[in-house]
Amino acid sequence: MLDMTHYDPTPYYNWSYPDKGGLVPGSDAHRDAFCRLLTDTYNPYKPAVIAWPELSSEELARLAGLPFWDTAVAIEGRASLRMEWQANRLKDRQIAAALNLNAAEERRHKEVLHNMLTFYRIELGDEPVYLPPRDPEFGFLRTGFGECINSFFAFGLFDMARSSGFFPPALVDTFEPVIQEETRHIMFFVNYVAYRRAELNVVARTWFDLKCLVAIGEQFASRIGMAIETRRRRRTKVKSNFLTAGATSVAGGFSKRAFFELCLKENDRRMAGYDRRLLRPMMMPRLINLMLKLMGP
Repeated sequence: MLDMTHYDPTPYYNWSYPDKGGLVPGSDAHRDAFCRLLTDTYNPYKPAVIAWPELSSEELARLAGLPFWDTAVAIEGRASLRMEWQANRLKDRQIAAALNLNAAEERRHKEVLHNMLTFYRIELGDEPVYLPPRDPEFGFLRTGFGECINSFFAFGLFDMARSSGFFPPALVDTFEPVIQEETRHIMFFVNYVAYRRAELNVVARTWFDLKCLVAIGEQFASRIGMAIETRRRRRTKVKSNFLTAGATSVAGGFSKRAFFELCLKENDRRMAGYDRRLLRPMMMPRLINLMLKLMGP
């Protein structure tokens, strides 16, 4: 049996594309590099054989009390299908293969969550029905930009849960591969977007940029609406907001500045070991750095 509680993530934090020289967006080398970022660092663990650690009654109550499990499972299920739908329409077989691997890892994340909730007897609601989008690329863009937002905050929340003891170390170690896979996913996504833009003519690139802006706007609007609703119903159990509910449950008395700074630090740390020539998601770091400047000391 594979004991994921002793998983060592170190090898997956250090990867470089073997060919020397620049990785110009739109070039064959760039495409090969961001695809191999996923395929070379693939971790073949199997959710069915994860050795879930025993939890005390207090630890189990904290785990069961988190109000976002339904949303987390739905996010992974929707992401995997949108990536598959996009991969199926791509003519470039290398990118399609890498994207299908990404989809398989998202599907595996959903399985990990489902198995954990089953093992600890935590009730999970019915999974929603996912309908294919009219434009698979736009659906993929929405998912990718959403993951960039979610992952940035999840990095901080995960480290906060570890350092505060909110989750026992064995459970934290078990989820480490899932968190690190999300790092790879968003790096793949932003490099794909840059590659896609570079291969388009001016008119098509303008249309693509517009789709990206709409996708980003939808993701931020959705989270702002969730945050407002969570504030309104802060004294009730809210299952609709993965980020706000998670931060409220785990962060405790942390200030906003301390939490934002932790997210920035963890974001940098998790991407530091991957080839520096590849692009990093910069939307959230830039936004949070601006917010920190506006917040003052």
